Amino acid sequence: QVHLVESGGGSVESGGSLRLSCAASGYTYSSYSMGWFRQAPGKEREGVATIDSDGNTSYADSVKGRFTISQDNAKNTLYLQMNSLKPEDTAMYYCAAGPRWGGSGWWLLLHPSYFASWGQGTQVTVSS
Repeated sequence: QVHLVESGGGSVESGGSLRLSCAASGYTYSSYSMGWFRQAPGKEREGVATIDSDGNTSYADSVKGRFTISQDNAKNTLYLQMNSLKPEDTAMYYCAAGPRWGGSGWWLLLHPSYFASWGQGTQVTVSS
């Protein structure tokens, strides 16, 4: 089981930036897929971005051009750089990890149940 801990959330004004981090420990997959998901009150969890061990990335249309997912393998850390934040980005953000998915990253965004390991979440609040 991979242990994931998110950090970096907070409150910002519209147009601001935040960088989320997700530190992985315990058993780590040599070949993996990881992702960022978010959930706002009263809404379903939605995929934000995914990345795999080959560096392939996918993004939800709502964040393309504003968010960037990246990883530091030496630190076993996943990042989500969020720029030009909007009030509709307000949510609890979770990172997730699982064995590498060989298909479309878009599919992973739509199927969070694929991921076996989840962090506890970090809150992002964007005010207008």
